[in-house]
Amino acid sequence: MPSPVKALGQPRPSSPTMDLQGGCCCSPAALQKGLPILGWLPDYSLQWLKMDFIAGLSVGLTVIPQALAYAEVAGLPPQYGLYSAFMGCFVYFFLGTSRDVTLGPTAIMSLLVSFYTAHEPAYAVLLAFLSGCIQLVMGCLRLGFLLDFISCPVIKGFTSAATITIGFGQIKNLLGLQDIPRQFFLQVFYTFRNIGETRVGDVVLGLICVVLLLVLKLMRDHVPPVHPEMPPGVQFSHGLVWTATTARNALVVSFAALIAYSFEVTGYQPFVLTGETAKGLPPMRVPPFSVPTANGTISFSEMVQGMGTGLAVVPLMGLLESIAVAKSFASQNNYRVDANQELLAIGLTNMLGSLVSAYPVTGSFGRTAVNAQSGVCTPAGGLVTGVLVLLSLGYLTSLFYFIPKSALAAVIIMAVVPLFDTKIFGTLWHVKRLDLLPFCTTFLLCFWEVQYGILAGALVSLLLLLHAVARPKMQVSEGPVLLVLQPDSGLHFPAVEALREVLMSRALEVSPPRCAILDCSHICSLDYTVVLGLGELLEDFHRQGVTLALTNLQVPVLRVLLSANLKGVQYFSTLEEAEKYLKQEPGAQPYNISEESVPEQKVTLLKV
Repeated sequence: MPSPVKALGQPRPSSPTMDLQGGCCCSPAALQKGLPILGWLPDYSLQWLKMDFIAGLSVGLTVIPQALAYAEVAGLPPQYGLYSAFMGCFVYFFLGTSRDVTLGPTAIMSLLVSFYTAHEPAYAVLLAFLSGCIQLVMGCLRLGFLLDFISCPVIKGFTSAATITIGFGQIKNLLGLQDIPRQFFLQVFYTFRNIGETRVGDVVLGLICVVLLLVLKLMRDHVPPVHPEMPPGVQFSHGLVWTATTARNALVVSFAALIAYSFEVTGYQPFVLTGETAKGLPPMRVPPFSVPTANGTISFSEMVQGMGTGLAVVPLMGLLESIAVAKSFASQNNYRVDANQELLAIGLTNMLGSLVSAYPVTGSFGRTAVNAQSGVCTPAGGLVTGVLVLLSLGYLTSLFYFIPKSALAAVIIMAVVPLFDTKIFGTLWHVKRLDLLPFCTTFLLCFWEVQYGILAGALVSLLLLLHAVARPKMQVSEGPVLLVLQPDSGLHFPAVEALREVLMSRALEVSPPRCAILDCSHICSLDYTVVLGLGELLEDFHRQGVTLALTNLQVPVLRVLLSANLKGVQYFSTLEEAEKYLKQEPGAQPYNISEESVPEQKVTLLKV
């Protein structure tokens, strides 16, 4: 039921977890930063307990059918989805910095697991362990900033391609087709080739489930909030509708399983069923560092080689997805998250999850939305979700046998459809058309090989970034005897040649040569290569008998030029003074780059 606090028009109670300040490693603030539960647990209240319980229950009823469905996407037995769904709930309770985020199996991560583990559970579990180790190391070294180098168009391109791949991958289950390859292009070919083998029962049931899920979602989006002045009967009916629409995945899957069981009793089964699901809790054991086979034992090094670039792609994409979800909901609900602490939480989740046969997990946008909409107040809501998943493993696995695969396909399709941003192409076109290049590169190549798509998109983004650094925009004002050049951004070593080309072509290679002013208003730092380039330009201007003057130098730039001891540098405080002097008008004198001629207050700053 919606939070009564929100119904009164007040913000949800915020937790001290969300905005911690660092200190020395032994200080209480530093301890709270490393163990965020210490920030909010002392203030925990009965009101928070009520809201967290409702939210945890809502997420639990969502994650159980999704976990079964995502195991199918990962190419693993259904119980592995449930094995992956509870560890994150308990770890995030202690280490999470977002009250809304839920960690567990997701559609995109399941697709990556399917791609890099050849549908072998041992490989999937080892990938979870190794991904967790990588994520933990990144968190300890505070390397969360590295994720900033993967641009949004690359992420959008990957997400859009993954959405289509996952969605189309469920068409075979929706049609009841068997023996369809998992590679995307082969999947498309064989799905259309075998369309004549479609099972009517699966199609009808799958479409009914899709319609029911869509209707319940629309109802959920339009349920008005409960107000205290409403009559008790109206409040109860609103609460009932809200509960049913929030737990729509569980309701629809249960409805489909009941229909399938009814047919089973009659001796006729028109649906492809999920089949046997291993009963009971997963055993605690170390990840498989080798796999015995009929032809011998596959060693750890061979397993690692088999996973290949997945050891980089899976942990990075897991971090990207989880931190993106955390920051999105933190922004919406007005609190802050610590990216490096999130790295530790997801890394430890994957490491410990591998001990219970989980495959790699990350933050789920859909379930996090359910959590937030349910009025969750702290990460404690995850405890309820985790316990619910464990109970389903202990007591409900025998019932999972009768779940039709077409119903799970409907759940997956409805879960991934919102991930496809239909407006992204138009948005990029209007904002910056060059961003379409990394987006389209990633989008198209991800249908071939996921790692190639992400790598190529990131490389294209990097090239665009380097091009902007190497060829910065420059405003040029030309007069008969004077050229004014103002770079729109900082000068770094790749831009030296562009700067030289403009000054040579516009000032020295014209007849007669003319003086030039370099307006440094937007330049806050220089590197050694730029200083050498300026020195060469000054010599070229001196040989031609004209002047290259600098204006609006900031203190860090002055410090660099003073340290470089360039000869013959003249600079002016303002552009107007430089123009007066070079046009031989009275009233302006240049400063030379030396401690004697730099204004006293700037010399003081230079020596700081």
